[in-house]
Amino acid sequence: MKAILVDDEHLALIGLKKAIEREASEVEIVASYSYSTEVMAGVLAHRPDVVFLDIHMPDINGLNLGKQIQTVVPGTEIVFVTSYDKYAVQAFELYALDYIVKPLQKERLRQTILRIKEKLAIRATKKTQDTNSPMICCFNQIQFKLPGMDTQNVKWRTSKAQELFAYLLHHRDRTINRSVLLELLWPELEEAKAAQHLYTTIYQVRQTLKNSGMDTIRINSGDLEAGYKLDIGEARVDTEEWEYAMRQLGVLDAGTVDAYEHVLNMYKGDYLGKYDYLWAEHERERFRLLWLYHMRKLCEFYEQQKNQKKPFKSISVFNNCFRTRREAISR
Repeated sequence: MKAILVDDEHLALIGLKKAIEREASEVEIVASYSYSTEVMAGVLAHRPDVVFLDIHMPDINGLNLGKQIQTVVPGTEIVFVTSYDKYAVQAFELYALDYIVKPLQKERLRQTILRIKEKLAIRATKKTQDTNSPMICCFNQIQFKLPGMDTQNVKWRTSKAQELFAYLLHHRDRTINRSVLLELLWPELEEAKAAQHLYTTIYQVRQTLKNSGMDTIRINSGDLEAGYKLDIGEARVDTEEWEYAMRQLGVLDAGTVDAYEHVLNMYKGDYLGKYDYLWAEHERERFRLLWLYHMRKLCEFYEQQKNQKKPFKSISVFNNCFRTRREAISR
């Protein structure tokens, strides 16, 4: 497990390093930084599994730096280490893995290390899943792809059924309280009537999954149906696999440009872009910025190639470069 440590206080950085080395021998600290300006280059060079990041930095807020890290190297786990606990909610809104308050406590640090190990183990398991398992497609719109078959559009009974599935998929493996779903989908109805609509819609979603051959996906209900959780089973999600592929990209050069082209062309449209779900906007923007960042890098590489009178290798990516430039100018 590779880790990078970031803290503008030198003594705090040394203390964090010693604490991790003492409590977690399996963690390899590949770099430590006191200056935030050095962090992004280090993250790109080392591709760490986790970054322990101080929130209070002199030239940039650690929350913003954490967001940049997750955009540039997706999948990097962020653990915030700070003397203040008032930023906890904001930290977890950025999908931080954990939030530790100084001074570090041994048991608390052990819990964090355990969470990191569990997260990496889950990721490794997903990586080794059978590639012949069904795929849930989320670029632009929700589609299903069964092994050996073309991608199929999904025939939802109602728009509410479609959004319910999308919302549970967005929060997969987490139990969503029934009241949250009622407020999301039927805010104008009384609770009893809205609850009846919810039960009916849950049934419709299950039937759609069955009819589409996606039986591996299940909606599990909690005690007294107080909440619901989507378990995708052996199914894969295209946006998740795309983000993982982006994480594996190394330095862009003549030897890796084909891999860059391939992964960037996997981006088939914005995350759930066909639907105007406000709750998906954060993730939609995150994927969009991730694609844009790497596409700009590819554009710059191609411009260097052009200056050296070397031909473009992919017309589609070439066109994407010009589209990327227009987007950059318009922002």
